[in-house]
Amino acid sequence: MGIEIPLEKKFKILCGIARAQHFAWREACRQLCPEKDTTEFVNKMWEVSANDTAKAYLKMLNKEESLPKQIAESIVKSSITMGEDAKIIKGENDNEYFVKHEACPWFDWHKMLGLLPEDRPGCDTWYFKTIDYMNEALGTNVKIETTMSLPDGDDCCMRKIWVES
Repeated sequence: MGIEIPLEKKFKILCGIARAQHFAWREACRQLCPEKDTTEFVNKMWEVSANDTAKAYLKMLNKEESLPKQIAESIVKSSITMGEDAKIIKGENDNEYFVKHEACPWFDWHKMLGLLPEDRPGCDTWYFKTIDYMNEALGTNVKIETTMSLPDGDDCCMRKIWVES
């Protein structure tokens, strides 16, 4: 007799386990290398992750369509897949889009563990490095900016993505 767990519940639990593993990994780094600033490990992990993310996003791009829109869509799809609240907002034209997170489990975990100062820098590293790697691969000049942030006391995280002429 097997235990049946609904797929949606399993997925939610799995996302929690993945986040818990991140913080367990962070703690292991802190214990093994107490002389190092743990933030360096965390930001390096997000940088490495960004490289893999950029490779995945690049595979889905259509070079004939708006890059900022496609990048924003990819981020939102990734975020929703990981159980985050995210949506895309069109800017003034096809070269400007925003990604808005009204709630984020990463923020919640950082807050719960007293690690809020690491939240935005980790996210920014991931976002900025993902864009850097994509620009390097495409020869483009896409930019990203954090305009609002839950860890900074705003009611959401907002990132602007645009092509700089």
